[in-house]
Amino acid sequence: MVEIPDRFLAHLVPAGGDAARVLLEEAVASAYRDRRLTMEQVRQLLGFETRMQVDVFLQRHEIYDYTPDDLEKDFATLSRLFPLSAERIKA
Repeated sequence: MVEIPDRFLAHLVPAGGDAARVLLEEAVASAYRDRRLTMEQVRQLLGFETRMQVDVFLQRHEIYDYTPDDLEKDFATLSRLFPLSAERIKA
């Protein structure tokens, strides 16, 4: 267990927040961002039932798993579906 003096707790946890939960979520978000945890591990650690809940959690912490490769694949799909529109979007 980690003890945090009350005088510092207010700087780390929003008023009325559950200190243990807030600090756990911050640690989990940081570990996921650094690729030390998988999405499944995040789900289990935080007690989420679905991956969708993990996605919402990651968005709240501004963690997005959208790579340049994903963007290229999306452009390829757009080009196939809307040949003229995709070229205008990419330009």
